[in-house]
Amino acid sequence: MSDDLACRLLVTLDLQGAMDKAAFMERVVVALGLPGWFGRNWDALADSLTDHTVWPGGAADKGLLLAVRGWQQYAKARPEEWAMAREVFAEAMDRMPALAVALVLGGAHEDPADVPA
Repeated sequence: MSDDLACRLLVTLDLQGAMDKAAFMERVVVALGLPGWFGRNWDALADSLTDHTVWPGGAADKGLLLAVRGWQQYAKARPEEWAMAREVFAEAMDRMPALAVALVLGGAHEDPADVPA
């Protein structure tokens, strides 16, 4: 596995429109293709991020780059949940060097009310 992020399998976690934990977890399931037994809670997310056997095909060999976009509305609507999600992402990256999580800033998913005039 390369330390070069460009060589890793890129998976996009699009949180646009996710306004609660249930929607957040459902987006994670879809993005990562997690199995039906995924628990949809913070511990299950941490376990899945650090278990390369449930990662999408090819990620175990290449490494995984999880690009999180459209997260700003969720962070604003559920700041405590978003803080927990960031903590889970950070701890998972500490435990699993093959994992990188990047928060995508700006772009088409930005709420127009958040853009300075």
